[in-house]
Amino acid sequence: MIVTIDGPAGSGKSSVARQLANRLGFQFLDSGAMYRAVAWFAVKNRVNLDDESAVMNALEGFDMTINGERVVVGGRNVSSEIRSPELAQQSSIVAALPRVREYLVIRQREIAAAGNFVCEGRDQGTIVFPKAERKFFLTAAPEIRARRRWLELRRIRPDLELDHVIAEQKIRDLRDETRVTGRLVKADDAIEIRVDHLSLNQLVDELERQVREVGLNT
Repeated sequence: MIVTIDGPAGSGKSSVARQLANRLGFQFLDSGAMYRAVAWFAVKNRVNLDDESAVMNALEGFDMTINGERVVVGGRNVSSEIRSPELAQQSSIVAALPRVREYLVIRQREIAAAGNFVCEGRDQGTIVFPKAERKFFLTAAPEIRARRRWLELRRIRPDLELDHVIAEQKIRDLRDETRVTGRLVKADDAIEIRVDHLSLNQLVDELERQVREVGLNT
């Protein structure tokens, strides 16, 4: 069974997906981490992120394994390194490259073919898993999303200013909403949930209820 959770940056997709997967006894697929890993690899190899051909050529030597939140590239655990604000922006650049998206869509489908998954991202319910048994689309006001992201990032960047996060989020939102391939949009059959004033537990409770309504293929 596949459950997809899509939505803009800062809407809480990753936290919700992790907890929902735990409750259901499913595995968790963080598609955003895969794009971050590609960006990390390209930057380390001094590849121009705007050059699609150069990025694809670099990916010929790309060896990535992902297991929940653990991401390993070329034998190196990059799980923490790929969570920086800079990598977030760089990943949004490579995510706009159609051939990179095609490459990672194939990888995501291969991973999720192994069992029951909660998959989060921007295009999980529209492009990657259009036949998923249950789809969700999380939304929140831009200022709330930015503040949540800021509080999360301050754990590793105490000096990070909220205004900086707001500015970067605007750029990222624009890229996500206007890119040609896999742009951020709610699937027609997705359940939209406003998360502005919901606690994490309240949100996971609601998603778990909705998933169990259609039954679990375990």
